[in-house]
Amino acid sequence: MTPTLLDRLEPARLHALEQIWAVLPEARLVGGVVRDLMVERPIADVDLAVPQPPEEVMQRLKAQGMTVVPTGLAHGTVTAVIDSAPYEITTLRRDVETDGRHAVVCWTDNWQEDAARRDFTINAMSCDSTGTVHDYFGGQHDLADGTVRFVGDATLRIQEDALRILRFLRFWGRYGRGQADAQAMHAITAQAELLNGLSVERIWSELKRILAGPKVLEVVYLMQQAGILPVLLPEGTNVPLFAQLMACHPPADALLRLAALVPEKSADLARRLKFSRAEAARLKAMRAEPVPLPDMSDAQLRHLLADTPPDILIARSWLYQARHPDVLGTELRQRLAQLEIPVFPLAGRDLLEAGCQPGPHVGLVLKDVRNWWQQGGCTADKQACLAHALRRAKALP
Repeated sequence: MTPTLLDRLEPARLHALEQIWAVLPEARLVGGVVRDLMVERPIADVDLAVPQPPEEVMQRLKAQGMTVVPTGLAHGTVTAVIDSAPYEITTLRRDVETDGRHAVVCWTDNWQEDAARRDFTINAMSCDSTGTVHDYFGGQHDLADGTVRFVGDATLRIQEDALRILRFLRFWGRYGRGQADAQAMHAITAQAELLNGLSVERIWSELKRILAGPKVLEVVYLMQQAGILPVLLPEGTNVPLFAQLMACHPPADALLRLAALVPEKSADLARRLKFSRAEAARLKAMRAEPVPLPDMSDAQLRHLLADTPPDILIARSWLYQARHPDVLGTELRQRLAQLEIPVFPLAGRDLLEAGCQPGPHVGLVLKDVRNWWQQGGCTADKQACLAHALRRAKALP
């Protein structure tokens, strides 16, 4: 039997799809799963499309005892849950009206019509239950050629949804080779201001994926060339510093890379892009002092680790190396990752149990002892810290 694209699926997923196809034989895999099966990349989500309306899809699946969740009936989407894994099934659609952010759709039974509303040719392919790939716009050729190309007219596609500007750049970073498509870049450059009409949540969600993705330096250069950077990041950017960070081969950490790209005004940036509290705190912390340096002893590094998590100190070392390319930080980061995080062994109740009278002086003593413990490389144990604390307590007026 001739191998097909479906043979690249893991058995559990193929078994689940066979259950769906038994109920919805006309269903096809669509979008990213087809694209990534073709290039043998890991599969994230498995999405399908069908010509039947969503209510009929739900009815058919439920009649066979399947768990079905109406995750987006207004958009024609239901989700079948098989062995705890979700399979989104969406009715074929065509756009009736678009405003650059949202689309009004109606159902259709025309597969090419549905494919025509997708963003890029490499995302517009579908695969049926026999493993046959249906490709109306040359997606297979583009994928093999490393070309990311809009379906139809690039200008119109961007006008339908301006987020496609950022999606183009992200997909080019992952799948593109050589020069970016000229028609696409012309349309992006001409319509960069449309990004201002998007919610900052959508922008940050996409920007995070770009920053954590492959070929990010080349993507940033494309953004600079197309005039997108000042629209996305009006706080200002430092592309040379970002390039120096990327030359150090840092991890795929979006916030770390953003800290180099927008080195100042982190509070303004976090507020404007509506970062989560954790994201805002982490960005601020990785730009703070003190910075670990390669010539520091283990005792000095333990001193820093007592106050600051190792991932933050490691991030600071990456940013320091970007600013000082002659300073190598690999060994330092290994040491930071391997050192045990010191924990101050003393608490206020320990002093009270040792006979100290309660009062504000207990906090002062603890602060003094903790400083002494850190200055000594965080090696003093509880007994030594308590003895020092009692001596300090007696010395207080």
